[in-house]
Amino acid sequence: MKLFWLISGLLVVSAFAADTKLDDLLTKAEIRYNHAQTLEVLFTEQYTPPGSIRRTESGTLMLRKPGRMRGEYSQPKGKLFVSDGKFLWLYTPIDNKAEKMKLKETEDMRAPLAFLLGKLHFNKEFRNLQGTLEGADTRITGEPKSDDLPYSSVEFLVAPDGHIRELKVTGFDRSLLAFTFDQEKLDPPLDAKLFQYKAPPGVVVEETSQ
Repeated sequence: MKLFWLISGLLVVSAFAADTKLDDLLTKAEIRYNHAQTLEVLFTEQYTPPGSIRRTESGTLMLRKPGRMRGEYSQPKGKLFVSDGKFLWLYTPIDNKAEKMKLKETEDMRAPLAFLLGKLHFNKEFRNLQGTLEGADTRITGEPKSDDLPYSSVEFLVAPDGHIRELKVTGFDRSLLAFTFDQEKLDPPLDAKLFQYKAPPGVVVEETSQ
């Protein structure tokens, strides 16, 4: 009987310690990104539509508060997405057109990138948060608290210092959008004009609503 209570006590202490470590890591990540005003990072993006093959693209991601994003693709070369915090433009040179949509209405799952320079509050935005060690890093999984968002779950791979190495977003249609980040720079000088989209001559701009 004493052995049973000893084991039970150790399990409770172990679970509490794990929760405390996870909370500490979440706080580090929140402080890191909530205090930053701009961010620049190399990214590799893998998108897997439901029942289809995975597509891999890469480039440079730039973020600036409040909620501004710019993704310049090196593969495929010339592809671009820009957000001024209200609208999102997606330019694809192969089609010679740009799509414009309201950011809050878009079903494009790039929207969670705004977590990195919005207000990142894990416990406010997500439920069922869990952490699993992967070497020195921790993979954090969660579900959005809001039912109005176009995704069902998120994953963050977070380093011990709080910087985010990976972000994975699973859509309600079981599509998967995964970002791997490298060479992160906090607070680099980024001109506000980078987050204003101006269509090149001859490019058709199509406004879409979801």
